[in-house]
Amino acid sequence: MAVYKEPGKNTWRVLYRTTDWKGEEKQSTKRGFETKREALAWEREMLNKATGDLDMTFKSFIEHYTEDVKPRLKENTWQTKDNLIQTKFLPYFGKLKMNNIMPQQIIAWQNEMMNFRDENGEAYSPVYLKTIHNQLSAILNHAVKYYNLKENPCRKAGSMGKKKNHEMSIWTKEEYLKFADAMMDKPQSYYAFEMLYWCGIREGELLALTPADFDFTGGTVSINKSYQRLNGSDVITSPKTEKSNRTILVPQFLMDEIRDYLKMLYGIQPDERMFTVTKSYLHREMDRGAKEAGVRRIRIHDIRHSHISLLIDMGFSAPAIADRVGHESIDITLNYAHMFPSRQTEMADKLNLERSN
Repeated sequence: MAVYKEPGKNTWRVLYRTTDWKGEEKQSTKRGFETKREALAWEREMLNKATGDLDMTFKSFIEHYTEDVKPRLKENTWQTKDNLIQTKFLPYFGKLKMNNIMPQQIIAWQNEMMNFRDENGEAYSPVYLKTIHNQLSAILNHAVKYYNLKENPCRKAGSMGKKKNHEMSIWTKEEYLKFADAMMDKPQSYYAFEMLYWCGIREGELLALTPADFDFTGGTVSINKSYQRLNGSDVITSPKTEKSNRTILVPQFLMDEIRDYLKMLYGIQPDERMFTVTKSYLHREMDRGAKEAGVRRIRIHDIRHSHISLLIDMGFSAPAIADRVGHESIDITLNYAHMFPSRQTEMADKLNLERSN
C-alpha cells in the first residue's frame, strides 16, 4: 500500500492491493482523505482486514463477518441479525479494536441494555436481552473460531436476560370459538385464523399457502414454504427448519371451509397466495377480534401454542404432536412438559407391583 497527495488538490489517496480467496491480486484506490493521517489510519485498517489481524476495529470485523455469514442465512434471518448489528452493537463497539474488547466493556454494554427504557417507560424483555447477548456472543465466537481471537469476552462477562418466558399465553377452545365468531364478518380473516388454530401452523406458513398446497381428496395440506415481507417486497422462502416441511391431515370441517373460501377467490391460480394480507393485518385483526369477543389478547404465535395445548388435552403424545406442528419431539417435551398429565402415581403403583412379584 502507498499514500499519495492528489495532484492539485488538498486531499490524499491510498493505493492498495488485495488478494482474494482464489489468490488473484487486485489493485484499488481510495480517495478523498482530508489529511495524510486519515489516509494512513485507513491504510492500517485495510492491512489488518487483509491479513485477518485482530488489531482491526469491530466495525471492520463486521465486514468480514457479513461476507462469511450472510450467504448462509435466509434473507429475513440476516436482516434481523443486521438490524441488531447496526443498532445495538456498532454504536457501542464499532471503534474498538477486536483484541481490546474486554469483559468489563461487555458488562457496561449489558447494563446499558438492561437500563434502557422507551418513551413509554418500557424496558427490553428478558427474552430480548438474552437474544441480543447471544447474537453478540455469536459474532465474537466467529472471531475466536476463524480469526484467532484469543477468547470470547461475552463468556467471561456472563449472560443477561433469560431464554424463554416460562408462562405461555394460550386460549382454551371455548375462548378461541368466541374469537372466531367475532371474525366471521371478514371471511379472509376468519379462514386464516381457522387454519392457524386447527392446524397449528406458523404465521409465515399460513401466508404462503396456495390452492395447490391442498389435497381435497386426501384431506391434507402441504407446508413447504414461508412468506415474509422484506424491504417492501413479498418474499417466499423455505420453512423455518427442515422438520417444518410436512404434510398435515386437516379435519373435514376445515377442508370444507377452505373449499368454500377458494370459491370466493374468483380466478385464483393454483400457485397464487390465498391469504394476500400482511402479518400486521393479522395483528390488527387479533386486536379487533379479542376486543369484540371479550377474550384475552394473545400473540398470533400463541395460537400455535393453543393448538398444541388442545392436542395435549386430547391425549396425543409428544412425538405425534411434533410431527404435526413441525417441531422436534424433544422441544415439545421440554417446552410443554407442564401441560402433560403427570403419571407419577401410575408409575409408583406399577413399581410396587413389580417389587411384590
